[in-house]
Amino acid sequence: MQFFIDTADMTAIQTAHDMGLVDGVTTNPTLIKKAGLDHETTIRQIATITSGPISVETISTDAEGMIKEADTFLQWGSNIVIKVVMTPEGMKAVRALSSRGIKTNVTLVFTPLQALIAAKSGATYVSPFVGRLDDISTPGMAMIQQIRTIFDQYQFDTQILVASVRNPVHLLEAAMIGADVATVPPDTLMQLFQHPLTDSGIAKFLADAAAWTAQ
Repeated sequence: MQFFIDTADMTAIQTAHDMGLVDGVTTNPTLIKKAGLDHETTIRQIATITSGPISVETISTDAEGMIKEADTFLQWGSNIVIKVVMTPEGMKAVRALSSRGIKTNVTLVFTPLQALIAAKSGATYVSPFVGRLDDISTPGMAMIQQIRTIFDQYQFDTQILVASVRNPVHLLEAAMIGADVATVPPDTLMQLFQHPLTDSGIAKFLADAAAWTAQ
């Protein structure tokens, strides 16, 4: 399973990249605003860190506007993926962009049937939001399992990109189900390193090493 880091923070991207944990990057207007740089500068800087896919989100509500934005975004790097919302107009845009060989990521997916629509439209990635479903007492990972079953049944090439990941358990379940990608906030990514037995083991090794070097 690939890890895409879900941020526009350059330090966080570089840190994860240096550990080999950035297969790609996902962004949205909220993340870019939080990073404090303008849109184009942010994406161009990210492209200098990773050669993996960078999802850049369109904000137009009609297909024509989405396609126009896409043509602009594609000039910012050779690894740009156009992020499009799950709407009828969005699927028109995905269909048109895919016919040109442009990679797309359909976002704000909350049902297996929305994922099926995205795949039939030719999306490269589909982004089901598991955490937001959990927030309304609907099991988000059950949706991932259903999408995996549908995509395998009909041999779609569209990749399942698990989004709205809130904790390491989401990542574990996504990997066990066979999701292609998970996009992960930096803080959640760092939690994967943590275990009390790892911490106590390191402390003991260091203590024993200090005692040995003191002799």
